[in-house]
Amino acid sequence: MRRIIRGLLPFVLPLCPAIALAAGTADRVVVVVWDGMRPDFISAEHTPTLYQLANDGVRFQNHHSVYCSATEVNGTAMATGAYPENSGIIANNDYRPDIDPLRGVATQSLEVIRKGDRLTGGHFLLRPTLAEILQANGKTTVIAAVKGVGLLHDRRERPADFTKGVTLFEDKTLPAVVRSLITNQLGNFPAGTPSQSAAPNEPRDQWTTRALTSVLWSNDVPNFSLLWLSEPDSSQHAAGPGSPKALAALESSDRKLKQVLTELDRRGLRGRTDIFVVSDHGFSTIGTSVDVATILRNAGFSAMREFRSTPKPGDILVNSQGGSVLFHIIDHDESVAHKLVAFLQQQEFAGVILTREPMEGTFTLGQAKIASPQAPDVVLSMRWSDDKSSVGVPGMFASDGGRPSAGNHASLSRFDLHNTLVAAGPDLKKGFNDALPSGNIDLAPTILWLLGVKAPEREAMDGRVLSEALVGDAPPVSEATTRRFERVCVQEKSTWRQYLKVSQVNETLYLDEGNGAQTPK
Repeated sequence: MRRIIRGLLPFVLPLCPAIALAAGTADRVVVVVWDGMRPDFISAEHTPTLYQLANDGVRFQNHHSVYCSATEVNGTAMATGAYPENSGIIANNDYRPDIDPLRGVATQSLEVIRKGDRLTGGHFLLRPTLAEILQANGKTTVIAAVKGVGLLHDRRERPADFTKGVTLFEDKTLPAVVRSLITNQLGNFPAGTPSQSAAPNEPRDQWTTRALTSVLWSNDVPNFSLLWLSEPDSSQHAAGPGSPKALAALESSDRKLKQVLTELDRRGLRGRTDIFVVSDHGFSTIGTSVDVATILRNAGFSAMREFRSTPKPGDILVNSQGGSVLFHIIDHDESVAHKLVAFLQQQEFAGVILTREPMEGTFTLGQAKIASPQAPDVVLSMRWSDDKSSVGVPGMFASDGGRPSAGNHASLSRFDLHNTLVAAGPDLKKGFNDALPSGNIDLAPTILWLLGVKAPEREAMDGRVLSEALVGDAPPVSEATTRRFERVCVQEKSTWRQYLKVSQVNETLYLDEGNGAQTPK
């Protein structure tokens, strides 16, 4: 089998060249994503491998997701080092009327990405990705993702003999010929575990981990590898964070991390590899579930989750992300937007309201770094609290859809926005707790720095190099600053108040949390 792979796919078996200009001493970087991993669930009991890695290397104590705190948004932020407004991906499911005028589209879908690239001359993403930059500079990459988000890291079509990079996303590959080589050795991509099962979604995570370590690393480990696991996200959605199913999922992901580290040890590469374990977002427990589209229709708005025919000016597409809702108003009717904001400011489920144009009592989309070219007119982050769930886990919120006691995310809750980052390797400090704010947008610039590759100057990254965690020379880091912004709208019978708390290091901004509520006069 190895001879077959070696003969057909030299790009699957890259021999990493020496890197003369690297700022780090490692010639390889491996990123393992635990989808939905909250940092407060790192423990010796349930995640012993990750716990030990954090103790041996760097634990980032104040790490951040970008908003919306969801998978595709943060997968793209990791890949591009850009705020969502600059990458173009602000939601998992987004309304792109040039792609589909009747409904939102899945931003990780191969069909959607291909059509988006055709319509924009290859700019479905507005910034180049880490994998693309590395390949353009002679480095080799492998992306192995249980979920479709892997495609957002390296989506370019390529010939069968392409030698720089491979992408595995769910059961598909680029180049397409790689898929049969994986399935010949491992069998087909497993079916997903039913949400009602007590077991986590381990078969798919195990298959993808083996595809990376046994097939895609057959001859050598490339300069950059990314493994994206589905857990604990899958189990937390089904049963809520901290549930027995979710704790089992933590243990499952820890076993996959151990497999990766064991393989690096077996090859004698741990001393030449920097390892990052990161999550895309945190997680909350659903306290109450509402149907925002129905509530709006009952209040007289022409609001729907998808259009049945060509929409009319003033119609509202209600695009749910669970912990947030995006409202696209056809023709950007300002009178409808003002009426919608006034209505939302009176709702118990409303947390923070953001608008394209400044309005009384709201923040702008730009203040949350989501003012992309195709941004909605109004965005609502659902109200949250630090109340505890039935299993004692803090972080509850109102969700647009979903089942109470199940899990969800994508809000401005601190429990969604604060996520996991642990790093270890020859270029990382030992036993260091990093208290400075950091974020998913810092991953790409840090990896480029370690591998000695410059990002294109015309498309500078929004994230920063995590210099304070590195042992070698790195760009200077400023002290952190924290600010709190407030907006107020006085109404006839009540007053609406909302806040947004942000931190900053150098020029990089991190959203800490935001919430709101109405109080009677």
